[in-house]
Amino acid sequence: MSAETSLAARYVAVRARTEALASVLAPEDQVVQSMPDCSPTKWHRAHVTWFFETFVLAPFGDGYEPFDDEFAFLFNSYYEAAGPRHTRAERGKITRPNVAEVGAYRAHVDAAMVALLDGDLADDAAELVELGLHHEQQHQELLLMDIKHLFSLNPTAPTYHSVTNEPAAATPMGWVSIEGGIVDIGHHGDGFSYDNELPRHQVLLRPFELADRLVTCGEWLEFMRDDGYQTAAHWLSDGWHTVNNRGWRAPEYWYEIDGVWHTFTLSGMRPVDPAEPVCHVSYFEADAYASWAGARLPTEFEWETGASRGQAVGARPSFHPAPADEPNGDLRQMFDELWQWTSSSYSPYPGFVTAPGAVGEYNGKFMVNTWVLRGGCVATPPEHARPTYRNFFGPGTRWHFSGLRLARDA
Repeated sequence: MSAETSLAARYVAVRARTEALASVLAPEDQVVQSMPDCSPTKWHRAHVTWFFETFVLAPFGDGYEPFDDEFAFLFNSYYEAAGPRHTRAERGKITRPNVAEVGAYRAHVDAAMVALLDGDLADDAAELVELGLHHEQQHQELLLMDIKHLFSLNPTAPTYHSVTNEPAAATPMGWVSIEGGIVDIGHHGDGFSYDNELPRHQVLLRPFELADRLVTCGEWLEFMRDDGYQTAAHWLSDGWHTVNNRGWRAPEYWYEIDGVWHTFTLSGMRPVDPAEPVCHVSYFEADAYASWAGARLPTEFEWETGASRGQAVGARPSFHPAPADEPNGDLRQMFDELWQWTSSSYSPYPGFVTAPGAVGEYNGKFMVNTWVLRGGCVATPPEHARPTYRNFFGPGTRWHFSGLRLARDA
């Protein structure tokens, strides 16, 4: 199979996965925007299509005719070099084009892309297609995160799917010792990476220990019972301001019903399972919990070092099938459950250079006032996760699938 044929097959598979995720949603579900950080499903489907149309078909598709010239304004996200765009916070006000027209837009672009990929593709075009596929996989995660937030606001607690997980098995937290020293950080090899994973460089680490699993809901309940949300000593100043200003007393989507804590999930409302990893906590909350627990959050370099030394990724979630050769090891839940907050600010690696043109806006311009999360989550396509992946969110955000793993000095 040639590289181009393989890329064409992957293109079709990734695009089909997006449609499969959206297929269970009614048109009404796909047009509403629940808050400025979230986007309607319809917009996600159109935006990832605009990416291929703008960055691949326009420069490389000989004779390609855009589906609708107005879509460049409606579905650009933040690329200044690509022209003006509709305001992010008002995406939910755009009822036209409707869901069916967005589907036709996707079909129009897919036909042109498949024809392009069936021909002789230049290397720079292939690189942009590869970037577009990973970009679409990012939006597959966001689609699920955003629809969960939207459904959580509905008093009838609608379900996205009917998948139910068996109760988690409670296990005591253990610690894995890592000797530290000078370690290599960043992507290496021939596989895909984002520019923010480069250049590969060396970092000096002191000996440290990583918890062998994520913090659980039961442990978080202990934090809550011990007035963790009411004790200023555990919180960073901005975190203490945020928790009080927003009235936080539990993770996102937790509700106390008749004295019992429940959580809203993509399968609806259910009681909190004490043994499963706590989800939907902000960086501020994760840092406060670590302080309360007498530990700390790992740096992103400590996390990557632990993940890169052959430890297990754990069991794959229900959204995606498990590889047949899943290994076993000391560190669990590294990639398969939740994105994990680190104590590292999102900054460029030494020698980082922003790429020219609009695609250079993909990561570099967000390297301020955000924190790094590592690993992956239940919504991450398995082939999209890797030890060097640097996700990032603002410290006060928590609608995404985020949890925490503790660290401590050796």
